[in-house]
Amino acid sequence: MAKISRVLISVTDKTGIVEFAAALAETGAELISTGGTARMIRDSGIPVKDVSEVTGFPEMLDGRVKTMHPKIAGGILAMRGNSEHMEAIAVHGILPIDMVVVNLYRFEEVAAKAGAHLEDLIENIDIGGPTMLRAAAKNYQDVAVVVSPDDYDEIIREMRASGGELALATKWRLAKKVFRTTADYDSAISARLEQVENAPVLPGDLAIRASKLIDLRYGENPHQSAALYGRRGQGIAGAEQLHGKELSYNNLVDLDAAWQLVNEFDRPAVAIIKHTNPCGCAEQDTLVEAYRKAFEADPVSAFGGVVGINRTVDEETARELAKTFLEAIAAPDYTAEAVEVLTAKKNLRLMRVAAGTDPLVVKSISGGYLAQTADTAKLERAQAKVATKRAPTEQEWVALEFGWKVAKHVKSNAIVYARAGQSVSVGAGQMSRVDSVKIGAMKAILPVAGTVVASDAFFPFADGLEEAAKNGATAFIQPGGSMRDQEVIDAADRLGVAMVFTGVRHFRH
Repeated sequence: MAKISRVLISVTDKTGIVEFAAALAETGAELISTGGTARMIRDSGIPVKDVSEVTGFPEMLDGRVKTMHPKIAGGILAMRGNSEHMEAIAVHGILPIDMVVVNLYRFEEVAAKAGAHLEDLIENIDIGGPTMLRAAAKNYQDVAVVVSPDDYDEIIREMRASGGELALATKWRLAKKVFRTTADYDSAISARLEQVENAPVLPGDLAIRASKLIDLRYGENPHQSAALYGRRGQGIAGAEQLHGKELSYNNLVDLDAAWQLVNEFDRPAVAIIKHTNPCGCAEQDTLVEAYRKAFEADPVSAFGGVVGINRTVDEETARELAKTFLEAIAAPDYTAEAVEVLTAKKNLRLMRVAAGTDPLVVKSISGGYLAQTADTAKLERAQAKVATKRAPTEQEWVALEFGWKVAKHVKSNAIVYARAGQSVSVGAGQMSRVDSVKIGAMKAILPVAGTVVASDAFFPFADGLEEAAKNGATAFIQPGGSMRDQEVIDAADRLGVAMVFTGVRHFRH
């Protein structure tokens, strides 16, 4: 290890930079800096040399040219153990630089602004920053490279303990972080620029990069390794865990299913998920009533389930939730009283989820990936077609609209028996639609008579509708589009039930 004697600092994110620079100066390091960073350090009374003093060349072109100079690049890239390198920089009066502290222009912040112009995007593409970072990371044996303020404290602790040095393992860890950062940065630029003109809905190149958030105990099964990747603060992947034991792979899959379903509703809603399918879902005027209605649809399956809630959980709802063993709850927030009630359950995982959706749904298959736009289709009653002689009553319409939202989140072949604001039973994931109809009725704990039925895809034959009507269903909602639609319509008219065609299919595999 060698003492860090000379440090280049040029940062966009100035969080903690003055304190970090002061600590570096205390170890005896000479500081070199650029523009606003140099002014901030100097104004704080810390000795700092401008890059232009080192290069003998002024910053120019509105700051586009600052650090790209042989006296900077050479000082970073020279390998200390290579005598030819050291002789070359000595001949040209280049001094070694032992640490590079750089973070990049906020391209993603600018790119996220509505209506960002191409000129703004281009101007916020950092050139010198990635160059300095990659140069230092390439020469990590001799140069420490720092890309994030999160590392400042740990670096200073190590330098103070070692007399101004950093271990090779530390430099290697920091270098790997740089290459991840610059790769993410380039990926963000490429993806955003592709959207500027006539952007395709699906990108020409699918860039999948995400930071590891946590290691999981195992995957779907104990012999499989697993980890969670994503962005903090967005959706289930970035949710904040307030309480409970560590999350499992299956917990996260079910939490996402629950969260996606409850966010279909405008009124207070609760979904109870088991193996990604809703065993109960309800939308009511109050949250506690929504939970009670969701729970009573299938209390047996609800045991050990995962719950999604679209409102802040209050104390009354928390007390109802606490009556049953549940694995996890996802909600936008919890009152202090609700937290006190629910944290009495030692293992119950409480997740606070911030809104956040991805425009693409991506799945891996052997040898590649499938990508599609998210299923955000909403049912507009005015656009639906009443296919039968009898139109639904207003109460049936409300139940059909509710059941249609739930069916969208049930594994196909999906059948949902429902009343207004409450699922009654679900037939999910069967190889034939008529089997889903039969299983949904067989599993029902609440009365099926008087319910409506939502089907995620068309009835290929009349048998599914006839089976549901035999069990007491009075109205149906389905996409339509089968070669045998007329047979199904004729059967509905013969049975006196109402049927609506949506023209939209909601397969979920």
